[in-house]
Amino acid sequence: MAYLSTKTYGAERGLSCALRQWAADSHCNLIHGYSLGFKFTFAAEQLDHRGWVVDFGKGGFGPIRDWLHEVFDHSLLIAQDDPARETFLNLRDLGLANARLVPGTSCEAIAQYVFAHTQPMVAAATKGRCWIESVECFEHGANSAIYANPDSVLRQVSAEALQGLIQAGT
Repeated sequence: MAYLSTKTYGAERGLSCALRQWAADSHCNLIHGYSLGFKFTFAAEQLDHRGWVVDFGKGGFGPIRDWLHEVFDHSLLIAQDDPARETFLNLRDLGLANARLVPGTSCEAIAQYVFAHTQPMVAAATKGRCWIESVECFEHGANSAIYANPDSVLRQVSAEALQGLIQAGT
């Protein structure tokens, strides 16, 4: 059984960025902007000495908050496979945009990207006691996507299978 806690870093925090989903068959293939928001679900099998899953202050979530601002605040996100990638990177080279190359620009891809960069931060800060269960990226109140930690999914399935074996043996 795991303890869960959540931290929402909402769109009101000002992570304003521009992006485009170049392969979309809609106006989403044009540059447009959002103030992205993120919701982190943290998990731990044991609470820390304060009774917390994770410290939401400087000692825990602070480095994540700083990284989110560094990457997403006033940035132009460019998908690695965008055919116009070099044109957008040229804007960075000219000092006209804070262009960031990311694996993809969908909410799904951004959630996975954020997970991949922040999970090691959480593991280091908690000495492996805590992990990220999932990261949700939202463009606004109506659109979001969640990336679930594959290790957590396996752990949950394994725990459920173990419980089934215990019940079957009794």
